[in-house]
Amino acid sequence: MNAPSTRRSPILVWFATVLVTLALLALAACAGDVEEELTPSTITLQKIGGFEGGVLGAAEITAYDALSKRLFVVNGANNTVDVLDLSDPTKPAKAGSISGVPFGAGINSVAVHEGLVAIAVEASPKTNPGRVAFFRASTLEFLSSVVVGALPDMVVFTPDGRRLLVANEGEPNSYGLPDSVDPEGSVSIITVNDGRSPSVATAGFSAFNSRADELRRLGVRIYGPNATVAQDLEPEYIAVSEDGKTAYVTLQENNAVAIVDIEAARVTDIRPLGFKDHMAAGMGLDASDEDGGLNTNSGTPAIKIANYPVKGLYLPDAIASYTVNGVTYLVTANEGDARADWPGFNEETRVRTHCDKGLDPTVFPDAANLILDSNLGRLRITATPNGTGAGKNAAGQCNELYSFGARSFSIWDTSLKRIFDSGEDFERRTQSLAQAAFNASHDNNTLDSRSPSKGPEPEGVVVGQFGRKFIAFIGLERVGGVMAYDVTDPAKPVFLTYFNSRNGLTGDRGPEGLTLIPAKRSPNGKPLLIVGHEVSGTTAIIQIDLVP
Repeated sequence: MNAPSTRRSPILVWFATVLVTLALLALAACAGDVEEELTPSTITLQKIGGFEGGVLGAAEITAYDALSKRLFVVNGANNTVDVLDLSDPTKPAKAGSISGVPFGAGINSVAVHEGLVAIAVEASPKTNPGRVAFFRASTLEFLSSVVVGALPDMVVFTPDGRRLLVANEGEPNSYGLPDSVDPEGSVSIITVNDGRSPSVATAGFSAFNSRADELRRLGVRIYGPNATVAQDLEPEYIAVSEDGKTAYVTLQENNAVAIVDIEAARVTDIRPLGFKDHMAAGMGLDASDEDGGLNTNSGTPAIKIANYPVKGLYLPDAIASYTVNGVTYLVTANEGDARADWPGFNEETRVRTHCDKGLDPTVFPDAANLILDSNLGRLRITATPNGTGAGKNAAGQCNELYSFGARSFSIWDTSLKRIFDSGEDFERRTQSLAQAAFNASHDNNTLDSRSPSKGPEPEGVVVGQFGRKFIAFIGLERVGGVMAYDVTDPAKPVFLTYFNSRNGLTGDRGPEGLTLIPAKRSPNGKPLLIVGHEVSGTTAIIQIDLVP
């Protein structure tokens, strides 16, 4: 029997060669298109559209559905989610709304994944368990709702859409009063099941109750009066790893981040964030709204960014994650938040008020002048650094000063080791604005108004990939606008641009939630940044233009 011939037909060889060549050319063309279209040298930002909610709180958190080209905007003023048709992003138009009334007292957050909408609704009273409700984006059909923890404040889908994570903040109604209720904070992990038959698991903190002293020694702020660890920890915002296995949850008031195993629905660790040294080079701040005089208690507003012997509590609000060369990094917007609104407890004070016996001269050089209002006297600090004292020596003199927020964004590795902090950059870059006075608040245009208290107050952050570059966008809640940085090298971010559509006491004020729409999902084929502005009640549609 003859062996089979190994000779190939010339026609087949030619045909195979042509196919391989065409495939290689197609791949090369695609690679060229991706690089040319998506890897910019820098970017510019321009507002191309907007929607006027008309009242305070009418635009907070936003989410976008590419399938229906609809934008979902939390309207805190009406306890609704406003549904905007974004098919023409220059002219967003209201297409409907979702009411939170059947589910609770107020909608706090919204998230969307491939046509499925989830809303988080707090109960009345807020210390009771809240609910998450699911809807179809295209029809607004109600699908189901489930019970979650107290005060569900933020929702996010895992990348594959199989699960929805909920940050249940669990704020108290008061401390130490006859009717005080302090629910436990938690993270709900909902297996979505197409939104029709969801199931809920809870990652709580009760396993850490016996470790309060250990956590305090590490630097986690456990300080609510008579609160257990689980009651004291208040989840604020969640970032999910690219593989959908791990969640990183900011515990804002506690100056820490919780790490959650999503599959097991278990908190595996709580990591402190430490403090920012405002004496370090490039880490200064404007600490007073009366720094126009020299060593006085009756100065005038002025711009004076300087180094001071103060430790900044990061206290981040939003957190985002991104992966470069297989390594995941976390980005935080270091807003700062104080427990100052609760009957029975207020940690917020000013340096001159708190340090009524003066500053410890062995710790603070020139203590007698430093405490004056033109220097540190007006700065808002905590009277409860970590639940274990007031930061004073035996004579009652202050030997530690901790301010709220770091007035910056930071980049961390997944062990919560800090890789980068933007230092005083935000205040430096907002010194001379046409849109607003330096360190003005979102409800005034007064020079230096926010200098004693958190400055520009960064709150929201999102990170997007543009070819081989990663860009972070950070919203500044008080002075307004969005900062953009190239964070491809997490140790050496590069400032790209700053955009502010505020105009004094008009325009877009109080940026709250940021949503990034990549070009491939955008209604106009351009990457868009959506910003909900809580104070002006407006939603801004900002186009991201890539500069080759």
